[in-house]
Amino acid sequence: MVVRPETHAGTGTVPRVFADAVAAMRGARLRPEVLVEEMPAPQRIAPYASALTGDVDVDDEEVGTGRIILLHDPDGNVAWEGEFRCVAYVRADLDPELITDPVLADVVWSWLTDALADHGAEHVAPSGTVTRVASESFGGMADEPGTAQVEIRASWTPVDPARVGDHVEAWGQLLCTAAGLAPVPDGVTAMPSRRGQRGHGV
Repeated sequence: MVVRPETHAGTGTVPRVFADAVAAMRGARLRPEVLVEEMPAPQRIAPYASALTGDVDVDDEEVGTGRIILLHDPDGNVAWEGEFRCVAYVRADLDPELITDPVLADVVWSWLTDALADHGAEHVAPSGTVTRVASESFGGMADEPGTAQVEIRASWTPVDPARVGDHVEAWGQLLCTAAGLAPVPDGVTAMPSRRGQRGHGV
């Protein structure tokens, strides 16, 4: 799979620092349950952007989904406190009994901060939200069980853009944690993800 550096029209040659960051993004090692592929990056947030989308599949069932976007503005951005920004989204099913737990949001946010720390993904200016969504069925669908989901939207500025791969791996860990996968045991190395193979049976 090739992670294509997306740019705004008229911006010219892709800066080397961004190309190197995209190469690091491409080299991230994710668990085999995480199937990722390239997605169109937003074109109005920053002059340069590249993005991945990922699903967590267990026994051919999708149990979590998400995306991560790398933004670059050579002129810098005061809100970012730098020239790069990682923007991440994760959604996963949740036990409906947990949806009202008052500490749920704090726990879910800690999944992100712990993942960043676990992968040595140094960063500044983190921000984001944790949203819990519960659904109940009525009328002709009254027999359907209730469902619940948790959504994490977050962004942060990587201290070293050459190590963006660490940040992508942290996002992958967050995705797996939210989906309920057990942590990889110490001493076990995650294999490269089967990029670009979703839905093709390759």
